[in-house]
Amino acid sequence: MTVKVFGHKNPDTDTITSAIVAAIIERELGKEATAYRLGDLNKETEYALNYFNVETPELLDSVNSDDEVMLVDHNEFQQSADGIDKATIISVIDHHRVANFETNAPLYFRAEPVGCTATILNKICKENNVTVTKEMAGLMMSAIISDTLLLKSPTTTTEDEEALHELATIADVNYDHYGLEMLKAGASTKDKSTQALITGDAKTFEMGDNSVRIAQVNVVDLNELFERKEEIVDEIKKESDREKYDLFILVVTDILASDSRVIAIGENNKVIERAFDVALDDNEALLTGVVSRKKQVVPNIEKAFQSLYE
Repeated sequence: MTVKVFGHKNPDTDTITSAIVAAIIERELGKEATAYRLGDLNKETEYALNYFNVETPELLDSVNSDDEVMLVDHNEFQQSADGIDKATIISVIDHHRVANFETNAPLYFRAEPVGCTATILNKICKENNVTVTKEMAGLMMSAIISDTLLLKSPTTTTEDEEALHELATIADVNYDHYGLEMLKAGASTKDKSTQALITGDAKTFEMGDNSVRIAQVNVVDLNELFERKEEIVDEIKKESDREKYDLFILVVTDILASDSRVIAIGENNKVIERAFDVALDDNEALLTGVVSRKKQVVPNIEKAFQSLYE
């Protein structure tokens, strides 16, 4: 049986490239495996795949009880493929928290506190004597650049830095120049619809009794996006009503200044003030030095929600 390898919904560069590389590793180890995606590519990921001449994985709508799957860059079921609770999960490679995850059979589960799934995959290649090709190195390098914002994110570890230098050498690429161009490719918002802006990189988190949707957009010009604030807020309200989110947070990250401005819409949006010691002004606030959803945004909001009920 061919194992289906995929990352989370609303895929980012780490999710797509890690699925591709993980499937290659599985095949090198003698197993049948195919990489899939659970949504459309963003411009940043397209840039990376085109640069290294790698085909886009096929779109996967759902999985069922007949499927064996491998999850990369996620483990929470609400972020995964429809039907994931019915499929046989044989492996997970991730760098996020473990939540809302349960299986009926043993599996290989590897979650490490690093900045990127690709950093773990690079180690797996070494552990299993799998040769890293130029294309594999380029994809993993792209993922690390994306998830660590060129090593500027607080999620960055020494392992990520070492992996990036090593992979850039194999790929024969100046990672500073390439990385900036790749990030810029995904940073323009002019040609993106409001729907694409709030769903392109969005994840749902269950925080107590609250369903919290947190979307993130990387930009090089905050004003370019906030000129459209009114229509963005309208779209957020429609999305929240449709999907029953209690709180919807859009994190707009300036990749050059390493700051973020958030828009928080929902009954409990004041939790942002408690989480970051800021004051909301017309549902928005500047979060100085905040760039990481995983390490800075989600944990702070979770703690703030917990404190509301203490």
